[in-house]
Amino acid sequence: MKNKIMICLSYVLVTIGLTFALAINVHAYIDPSVMTYAIQAVAGVVIAVGAFIGIYFRKAKKKINDKLGIDENKNKEVENDDIVVKTKKKNKNKNKE
Repeated sequence: MKNKIMICLSYVLVTIGLTFALAINVHAYIDPSVMTYAIQAVAGVVIAVGAFIGIYFRKAKKKINDKLGIDENKNKEVENDDIVVKTKKKNKNKNKE
C-alpha cells in the first residue's frame, strides 16, 4: 500500500515538474466568464470528493463496528409506524320521525 502511494505521489510530482519546465509564456486574454466556469468546476470537484470520502468513511466505519461487535442502534428508541384513522359514524336515524 505504501509503495502504491509513493508511486502515485512520484507521478504527480513529475507531472507538476514537467508542467512548469515545459511551460511557455502565452499572452492571452482570459474572459471573466471563463474564471466563473473554472470556479464552478473546482467547486464541483471538491463536492464530489467530499461525497466520495463521506460514503466510503461510513462503509469503513460500519465494517469496523461489525468486526468489533458494536451496535450503533443499541440505545435508540424506535417508534411504531401505526396510522390511526378516525371516521365519523353516520347517524341513520337522523331523518326518521
